[in-house]
Amino acid sequence: MSSYHSIELSGCELWLLAEKAIYWPAQRLLLIADAHFGKAAAYRSLGQPVPHGTTASNLAVIDSLLQRYPCDGLIFLGDFLHAPGSHAPSTLAALSQWRANTPLLPITLIRGNHDRHAGDPPQALNFQVVAEPLLLGPFALQHEPDPHPTHTVLAGHIHPAYRLRGPGRQQLRLPCFLLDERVSLLPAFGAFTGGYTIEAKGKQRIFVVGDGQVWPVTAQPSALPQD
Repeated sequence: MSSYHSIELSGCELWLLAEKAIYWPAQRLLLIADAHFGKAAAYRSLGQPVPHGTTASNLAVIDSLLQRYPCDGLIFLGDFLHAPGSHAPSTLAALSQWRANTPLLPITLIRGNHDRHAGDPPQALNFQVVAEPLLLGPFALQHEPDPHPTHTVLAGHIHPAYRLRGPGRQQLRLPCFLLDERVSLLPAFGAFTGGYTIEAKGKQRIFVVGDGQVWPVTAQPSALPQD
């Protein structure tokens, strides 16, 4: 079973999922940031020895979430495709086959910086592609984490990660959600993505993702057990 952590933000209940996504139960929406489909293919086109199968594994995770949670829509908060090289035949074939299994699900892509470089997904995928922000309830759904004058921002782009410190020199860096009444960040969903280490400021809350669970960051000194 998927693990999630229920939180309240701007008067709404959101579920922070261990799969590095957000489910909004009142709207029956699944929110995903920074999938970066085709990133490995783009690197391989440059002669880099990177792993195969990341597109298939990412799509399998999305499928499992759509089966587990009742969804009336799926929204990608930018960077669906990674680069022009992401339009590799194998990547597009996998995406087309996946979309054929969910043809009636409304899917929206909010263009991110990589989407502008890579180009929109093929029309056959039947995505609604829009510019940021997409205003929905109290939230401004965006890719870039820029404050909005009237709405709480849910964004990606940063690929936030948090460094847990243990005894001695032990450290562990994990993807995380950062929650704030002005701008909140989702972790990068894609399996082949990096991360940018962040720290909480003021009343910001951090929830780390690891080992199939989501949990709030509390006391640092005891975050890691002694091996």
